[in-house]
Amino acid sequence: MTDLKGDLLSRLLTIDEQEMFFSFMERANWLIFQDAYPQLLLYEESVKRGEPLFYLLPYMDISIFMEVIWSLLWETDHSDLLTIALIINEQNYIENRVVRNAIYQKEVIHTIEFKLQDMFSFNYILFPYTNHSIVHFSGQVVHLFDELKERILLGKKLYRLLFQNESTLRSIVKWAVNHEHTGSRKDYWPHIFNNVQEGYPNQPYHARLSKGKLKSGAKKIYSPSLVYAWENQIQPAAETGDWYRDAKIITDLIYRKENVDDKIKEKYCDSLEKLELAVVAKNIIF
Repeated sequence: MTDLKGDLLSRLLTIDEQEMFFSFMERANWLIFQDAYPQLLLYEESVKRGEPLFYLLPYMDISIFMEVIWSLLWETDHSDLLTIALIINEQNYIENRVVRNAIYQKEVIHTIEFKLQDMFSFNYILFPYTNHSIVHFSGQVVHLFDELKERILLGKKLYRLLFQNESTLRSIVKWAVNHEHTGSRKDYWPHIFNNVQEGYPNQPYHARLSKGKLKSGAKKIYSPSLVYAWENQIQPAAETGDWYRDAKIITDLIYRKENVDDKIKEKYCDSLEKLELAVVAKNIIF
């Protein structure tokens, strides 16, 4: 979200486009949180009382799918099943409310900017960690965000990435605990990004990166903190209704524990350089 106000995307998108892309992401995140958090609170209360309270979930407009899963978890303590079910639930929950919403389809999903981000692999989910004081990343590139099955598969891969290597998981947790999360990419790469604008925003952009490093004499890329990029938002109430309609969705609960490739740092650096080239190309054209 802060990238929309940073040095690169802010030069590719108009202000109206930035605001619409932000609205799209913010609405999805808000919906997921307001659906998932009550489930966790209800589980916590169930543990305190020593009895399942999941029959209350429908009164919170939470899918019958999750009521069944939570009740099953209470009997079996199957954490993998719960995690995958939550991934399936959250992605189905936002499918019609956000991804298939007519306004977002027109103003975000079907725009050339959205399609180019997918084509050139500009979207990454990264888990930073340090090894011998060097920052590394575990993560995945986001492809075909408008496809429900692909989003569920991505969630499974990210879950697998976090837990397939205990040493890496400990390092990721340690990094998260020891670093304040501001939303700026300076949080994990202060040698490339800065949350203060070092140059002049209206000047033509010149490529600054080469193989994950700043070129000699180049200014750092502006990446603002969230509190300075966007104001607090007030969301309208969530649309009511249960997304669960087809038992075939149960096949998505299948979870294979094969290892997932997490060598993402070089690919991420390459995508940043491609994004820079897009900005430079726009300078030349316009």
